[in-house]
Amino acid sequence: MLVGLKDVLAIAEKNSYAVGAFNVPNLECIRSVINNAEKYNVPVILSHFPPHEYAAPLDVIGPIMLLSAERASVPVCVHLDHCDDMEYMKRALDLGFTGVMYDGSTLPYDENVAGTLKAVELAHSYGVGIEAEIGKLAAREGGIDDGAPIYTEPEFAVRFVADTGVDALAISFGTSHGIYKSNPVLDLDRVGEIDNLVDVPLVMHGGSGVSPDDYRAAIKNGIRKINYFSYMSNEGTKAAIQLLNSKDITFFQDITFAAQQAMTADAEKAMKVFYNL
Repeated sequence: MLVGLKDVLAIAEKNSYAVGAFNVPNLECIRSVINNAEKYNVPVILSHFPPHEYAAPLDVIGPIMLLSAERASVPVCVHLDHCDDMEYMKRALDLGFTGVMYDGSTLPYDENVAGTLKAVELAHSYGVGIEAEIGKLAAREGGIDDGAPIYTEPEFAVRFVADTGVDALAISFGTSHGIYKSNPVLDLDRVGEIDNLVDVPLVMHGGSGVSPDDYRAAIKNGIRKINYFSYMSNEGTKAAIQLLNSKDITFFQDITFAAQQAMTADAEKAMKVFYNL
């Protein structure tokens, strides 16, 4: 069933777990995520990442995401991830997306607030919950190196929520987008401190590749949404390569099915941790 961002976050808060938010640039990703959500009867978020437009245009993948959510037996939010373009955000909202994220995290504080306020006004005019970010991860979405991380300062988190009226807050505490080159060292105490100071759910970006123990500690300290994609997608890639190297394949769907099975298995492992299963 199609539900809003605030709905799935409320369920996560009630059950003291984190809802998984998975980028889904193809049908195989969508099926991998929803199959697991239905298997374990948990809510989930299907996310669209604007730089995936080359492979999965919003106007093509968006309706598929929405139909998949509507037909699911569990609550599913259809979410726009990491967007700083108001026209693009409006297109997603016009399609029926039920959650959006404005990302002005690389901007100076006042510019981030100004952009976030415009996005909040737009999202709320559609009755849709909105996430925003303060602090900066070491790598941007897509794994692009963005220099040293800027951890979220608790006092700025409080100020940012008050200044913008966002419904969820993404914070920086040591994770990174993309594939990790070394094991991340997370400032988990920072998560708990911020959670004690703000009254909105906290979001963990760069969720792929974190150890199960660190996931559990982050969730215990207040994380209620975890973004996950890179490692799941990479498992699909590896499965396709392995299949092509092992036998002569004629039909393309055999490759995509192998990738889907591998992504389903990886997403299942992650979701078991996120939802305390």
